[in-house]
Amino acid sequence: MTATTTAEEQQPAPGGSDKPAKARRREMTETTLGRVFVSPAILLMALVALFPVIYAFVISLQAYTGRLNEGFAGVDNYVTALTNERFWTSLQFTLIFTVASVAAEFIIGLGFALLMNQAFRGRGLTRAAILVPWVIPTVIAAQMWFFMFNVTPGFINSLFGLGDFNWLGQSGWAAFTIIFADVWKTAPFVALLLLAGLQTIPGDVYEGARVDGAKMFQRFWYITMPLLKPAILVALLFRTVEALRVYDLPQVMTGGAFDTESLSILVQQYVVRTPDPGLGSALSTITFALILGIGLIFVNLLGKDLVIGEGESK
Repeated sequence: MTATTTAEEQQPAPGGSDKPAKARRREMTETTLGRVFVSPAILLMALVALFPVIYAFVISLQAYTGRLNEGFAGVDNYVTALTNERFWTSLQFTLIFTVASVAAEFIIGLGFALLMNQAFRGRGLTRAAILVPWVIPTVIAAQMWFFMFNVTPGFINSLFGLGDFNWLGQSGWAAFTIIFADVWKTAPFVALLLLAGLQTIPGDVYEGARVDGAKMFQRFWYITMPLLKPAILVALLFRTVEALRVYDLPQVMTGGAFDTESLSILVQQYVVRTPDPGLGSALSTITFALILGIGLIFVNLLGKDLVIGEGESK
């Protein structure tokens, strides 16, 4: 009987699996047990993440006079938010800031990553110099660039001989200075993520391409970029989400003036400065929905080919 049982356990499982039935049952048990142990942590993280969102949504359905709750308001706060010209102006600046800054940070960050991935004398010092801006706190960096772009003392104006050109006091140029400061501050972070991706690419792949006669640009376009997709996805996703909720740079450099008011500054206006928790919560909920939607679209567009490629390689 023991021999018969052992023989049955050693038989391949239906469906073409080479693993014995006993081994498959053990794996299923371990997987189930692992899910049981992990589920409390996942549940706690979900509650911590979702509670503020749900609470803000509930508050957004209430009417307020100052901070005094006047009762249920339905979607009135959302109608007020979406018909407010300031909301659309803030949304426009936020989207322009996101597209321009993320695009510039990716291009510059990729260049930095390719440079830091090369072997040359002084590479450690070069890496440290490139990463210094990322170490500086954002508020301090914003204050530094505020003084540099200011009319007085006007370091930028003095450097380029622009006289008393008012960078921070004109629509368009004010947005440019904020985007410039953000790119200077965050491009090293993108470079760091891309450098981690570059270091996972085997050197044998490049060596084989050189033997086959592939030029430098061909190696970059057909080897580096496809194999760097996971790192690119992570870097662009992180930076897109961060840029959509930008607050500190425009707040410090312009105070939101001259068409540089972001969605986060607008939300803070109604939550803190001019108290209207219902309208402020409605604006924050709309901002959250916008960021979530763009994030999901982003992952779908850039992640689909990645998942398919991994499935084919397996």
